[in-house]
Amino acid sequence: MRIPDTYLERARALIARGGRSILGLAGAPGSGKSTVAQALCDALDGQAVVVPMDGFHFANCELARLGRGQRKGAPDTFDAAGFAALLTRLKTQRADETDYAPEFRREIEEPIANAIPVAPDIPLVITEGNYLLLDDAPWPRVRAALDETWYIDVPDALRIGRLVARHEQFGRDASAARAWVDSVDEPNARRIAARRDHADIIFRW
Repeated sequence: MRIPDTYLERARALIARGGRSILGLAGAPGSGKSTVAQALCDALDGQAVVVPMDGFHFANCELARLGRGQRKGAPDTFDAAGFAALLTRLKTQRADETDYAPEFRREIEEPIANAIPVAPDIPLVITEGNYLLLDDAPWPRVRAALDETWYIDVPDALRIGRLVARHEQFGRDASAARAWVDSVDEPNARRIAARRDHADIIFRW
């Protein structure tokens, strides 16, 4: 996809400030946050790196221990404090160090540590995730680390269709995929949408 110029200019303005800036892309499940983040990163041609929130999913064994495996993706199934700590560290990254971020691998449904290198000379970190604007502790610490936040807005029918297709792609049958969307993804989506007005701008496809 091509990022419209008006959004590109906002991202370039963050870079022009000097030092390290962090841009957050928030939105409901299936809104296309990761697609926008990567397209924006590509358009900025070496001046940005993407550090997704999804790398801070709890491991499946920890979700099982906590009894939260059947609602994986809810706010309390992420290490929000660890995510905030990494963003804070990236804001003040040493000039002689490369920091590393985790990423989430959908093919195994697990986070992988130290998978994303963040070089010290990259001026913009783009992070994306569902709960960047959430006001329940410790999520406000995430928002505090961000210089700007965009809310990715798409029609619900398109977003839900994407979610069902994604769940089917990674192993659920059509009935189970729809049930997961209805019982897990959509309650989370409503909670996320309630905070959309706290973003700096609304990004529309």
